[in-house]
Amino acid sequence: MQSLFHLAFNVTDLDQTRAFYGGVLACREGRSTTTWVDFDFFGHQLSMHLGEPFKTTPTGHVGDHLVPMPHFGVVLALPDWQALAQRLTDANIDFILPPQLRFAGQPGEQWTMFFCDPFGNPIEIKGFASLDALYAS
Repeated sequence: MQSLFHLAFNVTDLDQTRAFYGGVLACREGRSTTTWVDFDFFGHQLSMHLGEPFKTTPTGHVGDHLVPMPHFGVVLALPDWQALAQRLTDANIDFILPPQLRFAGQPGEQWTMFFCDPFGNPIEIKGFASLDALYAS
């Protein structure tokens, strides 16, 4: 069964939210009110509501790195991932984990990058040469 994912979380400024998700990430804006805005996040629905962003801690082990937990993200086909990595690099995004390959030559080989939105909400974007390898072990 294929389905869409919905995630709602807090931000502190809707104009900054629109600039980041709509501008930098090029996500299409959906419905909104004076207190929240929806975005099409690569085919999934994000709803950002005015409020206190969730607390994160760097406890997720990714190779030799610690990344913020919890975090959310998306898995893209490698060409789309590469285009987004370039767009984020060109936008001078401050990466927690810059675009890089991990698990090279192993099942589940993937490209990854970690960064935060303007409110500290951590995002991971993964890229796969074949999405069939997503759950390879």
